[in-house]
Amino acid sequence: MEMTEETLNNERLQAAARFKAFMMKNSTKTNLNLYDHLVRLLTKVMDERPENAVDVIEDMSRELKGSILQNKQDTLRDSPSSSAALLLAELQKVLFTRAAGDEGDHEEDLVESPLPNVAELAFFFEQAGVGLGREEMQRIFLALKQLVDSQCLLRCRFWGKILGTQSNYLVAEGEFREGEGEEEEGTEQTHEDEEREEEPQEDKDETELAEAADPPPKSTYKPPPPVLKEENHTGVNKYTYFVCQEPGMPWVRLPMATPAQITVARQIRRFFTGRLDAPVVSYPPFPGNEANYLRAQIARISAGTHVSPMGFYQFGEDEGEDDGLRDSFEENPSFEGIHVNEMAESLNLWVHHVQHILTQGRCVWVNVTKKSVDDVDEDAEEEEREEEPDEPEPEVGPPLLTPLSEDAKINDTTPWSSMLSSNLIPQFSIAVLRSNLWPGAYAYASGRKFGNIYIGWGMKYIGEAFTPTILPPPQNEYPSGPEITEALDPSVEEEQALKAALEEQTAALEETEDLEDEEEDD
Repeated sequence: MEMTEETLNNERLQAAARFKAFMMKNSTKTNLNLYDHLVRLLTKVMDERPENAVDVIEDMSRELKGSILQNKQDTLRDSPSSSAALLLAELQKVLFTRAAGDEGDHEEDLVESPLPNVAELAFFFEQAGVGLGREEMQRIFLALKQLVDSQCLLRCRFWGKILGTQSNYLVAEGEFREGEGEEEEGTEQTHEDEEREEEPQEDKDETELAEAADPPPKSTYKPPPPVLKEENHTGVNKYTYFVCQEPGMPWVRLPMATPAQITVARQIRRFFTGRLDAPVVSYPPFPGNEANYLRAQIARISAGTHVSPMGFYQFGEDEGEDDGLRDSFEENPSFEGIHVNEMAESLNLWVHHVQHILTQGRCVWVNVTKKSVDDVDEDAEEEEREEEPDEPEPEVGPPLLTPLSEDAKINDTTPWSSMLSSNLIPQFSIAVLRSNLWPGAYAYASGRKFGNIYIGWGMKYIGEAFTPTILPPPQNEYPSGPEITEALDPSVEEEQALKAALEEQTAALEETEDLEDEEEDD
């Protein structure tokens, strides 16, 4: 009896070993075996403990097998590349995470933070039918928080969005604290300087020797003096602007605007590409790349479309009496707001709170013909010969806090359109203002609150077809004459004939002189 049980046990063990060997036989297609797969599957079931495991066991088996085979694909196959949406989501994932030091109680920091309330701005502009959507505005809100945390800003606000052909620009307007964010003056390199640097030293030496032997004529043309740009925290450079293509991407600080850039930007029309380093190919030539052109357009749009209710701002007591010289203001604490119906009906209740940009490209006119002491000493002799030109008349633009009713029309087009956000429920509506000269610029007012935003292509309405500036005609060539015309070298026969003629002429002169001497002796 004992021998029979032992024999049965041995047979069972041998059968189990044979069955285990069968399950451990690898597949010719996937190089996997059933035994290892069942071990992984049962381990996964014990770890996850799903509900109704018998109903999902097939899906779990398929998912487990797929995860194993995915890592053993043929190396000749290209691995699937991540889509642009997935990469952007990975980039924006950082916006929704809190830093290690943000877990404490920071009520004081929240009160003093320059972070604007973008959610409130989006709420009011959504009533006016303007905005970027709640999801995008929330991401912009978080992106502005990153900017405020990385920069020493006193004030910050969401300026708007400028569209481009390849990507867009999100623009943030900021003002640095005192003593922070000063931009270093860089030396501008012209195209002529680059050509001189690329020119080899040997060519320079040959050029200098040739000019020393035969100096070229000096030009008497004097280019007009350049208009100096306005300093930081003044004029068109009163605020600093940051841009990024998408929320979560790094913010880039734009350079300060110069009068030459604003002047040329008024003469050209060009779509943005979305790349700050892209060249601006135009005529007249634009002095800078797309980052400079973007900064010039932002200055123009801000000067023309940033408005506020009358009485919200007031001039301080320290300001001068001349309104044209006032460049700063302060918030009026006693402002109680204006009824929305009056704001929607009259443009006299809206005022500009950004300085007007003059034709010179500055907010404050400067006399460019006034020479320094060194220039006067060098050009003293020339000034004695020439009469002194008349002193140019200073240009003065409309002062700050000027009502919108005084804005000029363009081809019978009113510069502004005002309306209520809702005529069905007027008691809860807000006053909305839309710019017709800069399509995409809007403003709202509701009680003591107001806001400005721009969402557009950065193009101004001109009222007619755009005609590019015509290229100047080519200059005339230098007039040729006998004194500058190069003569051909004579042949040998011509030289011999000329020599013989000169000898005959010399002999005839000598004979004439001898005859005259003899006559005098007689």
